[in-house]
Amino acid sequence: MVRTGQPARRAGLLTATGLYLTTFAELELSPALCRALAAEDYSRPTPIQVQAIPPLLDGKDVLGCAQTGTGKTAAFALPVLAHLEDDGPQKGKKRVRALVLTPTRELAAQVGESFDTYGRFLPFDSLVIFGGVNEKSQIAALRRGVDILVATPGRLLDLHGRGFVDFSDIEFFILDEADRMLDMGFVNDVKRVLRELPKHRQNLLFSATMPPPIVSLAGSFLKDPVKVEVTPQSTTVERIDQTVMFVDRPDKKRLLRSLLSDRDIERTIVFTRTKHGANRLATFLDKGGITCAAIHGNKTQNARRRALDGFRAGNITALIATDIASRGIDIDDVSHVFNFDLPNEPESYVHRIGRTGRAGRSGVAVSFCDPTEGEYLRDIEKLIGMDIPVVDDHDFHCAAAVPPPRAAKSANSATSGRSAKKPGTGRPSRRRPRGGRRGGANAGRTSGSGSTTSRESAARPARDASRPSGGGQAKPAGATQKPAGSRRRRSSRGGGGPRR
Repeated sequence: MVRTGQPARRAGLLTATGLYLTTFAELELSPALCRALAAEDYSRPTPIQVQAIPPLLDGKDVLGCAQTGTGKTAAFALPVLAHLEDDGPQKGKKRVRALVLTPTRELAAQVGESFDTYGRFLPFDSLVIFGGVNEKSQIAALRRGVDILVATPGRLLDLHGRGFVDFSDIEFFILDEADRMLDMGFVNDVKRVLRELPKHRQNLLFSATMPPPIVSLAGSFLKDPVKVEVTPQSTTVERIDQTVMFVDRPDKKRLLRSLLSDRDIERTIVFTRTKHGANRLATFLDKGGITCAAIHGNKTQNARRRALDGFRAGNITALIATDIASRGIDIDDVSHVFNFDLPNEPESYVHRIGRTGRAGRSGVAVSFCDPTEGEYLRDIEKLIGMDIPVVDDHDFHCAAAVPPPRAAKSANSATSGRSAKKPGTGRPSRRRPRGGRRGGANAGRTSGSGSTTSRESAARPARDASRPSGGGQAKPAGATQKPAGSRRRRSSRGGGGPRR
């Protein structure tokens, strides 16, 4: 039932100064949701919440561009819970009515926890499913029935194909971290899920960046979406103090150990390019008296959870992570981020350093740049629109690692970064340094128990390069993807309110 005048009030929430509501109470949330928010000491919504929640409450599709740490999980969790509350509990066995698709296990677990937190006073059950763990408990929970399902693509499609997940009653579909789905090679899996969903549903897509493939994907299933954006695309948080140190590659680990020992650092994340590199660095730091743990796709889910729990509790000073963790770690008091290896995709830099400077705090991001990474650095600076300040007063400074300025890059590209010639070949080297991504014949297999074929459990950043991107024969240029049904339910709905 639509409340008289409610859409008009919501339409007027944007003030002349561009500011929205200042309290959750003004979002007309139910008493049960307000109690849950009060229990978490949440009193004021973030910008993404005040922009996304009203149209979602009104039954509209939403396309959101927001960095991690902006409160976007609550921006979709609260509206979903509010709609479910309006409809009341299901009779008989519960059917999945809301589906949230995420790229990583860590993010799926955190989204599931958020639904449990905000819905603690409501009679709705949520379930998180992902690969890399035994599937028996997940199947048992699905058989009992759930209202909200949070999943990674591979395990979801596996259980759906075997008849354990029914999509026929889904009314709300949320695609979270869509650009990460693209990076990890899951876009075709997402399209497979979309083809199986009911045509009449409400949709939301959140992405930290909006590259053309994501814009195309959004257009295939969002219908007349309300577009919300809280920060300029791919910009970094101003509160983060960013610096770069030029260092020869063999000296990187000694420089890091020196910095972690000398500075008053209680909780930091160190990003490496490869899983083996993360393991080696963790071993080196541990021998130097720095408590640390590596977290990446080859670790079991239990090992990753233990590492995160120890990190949150303060028992672990440094978490050594690959990019799979750049958006899967939701911890507010990370003081420092170190880019031990610069990412070869500049957008990943933004996601990495976004692990610090959260929840209104300041943060520090330190990047190491060796002689092979100069062009990566210039690509990052081009993306963020600034030159990262250089710190050269350290014992391991390497002048040979300093690339030409961005303005002079075109004239000197043959001498910098990844354009350096390979020894003995006379040809420019390719962009990817040693230890970069690889496909493999077993890229679709999983580790751990269970029979899932999900790729996310192996945490591979990309598909096997030998396979066509369309999952079969490559489509000719200009071929169009038939949009999946994108009608959403109760477009005239007034709803009684969710939030953060």
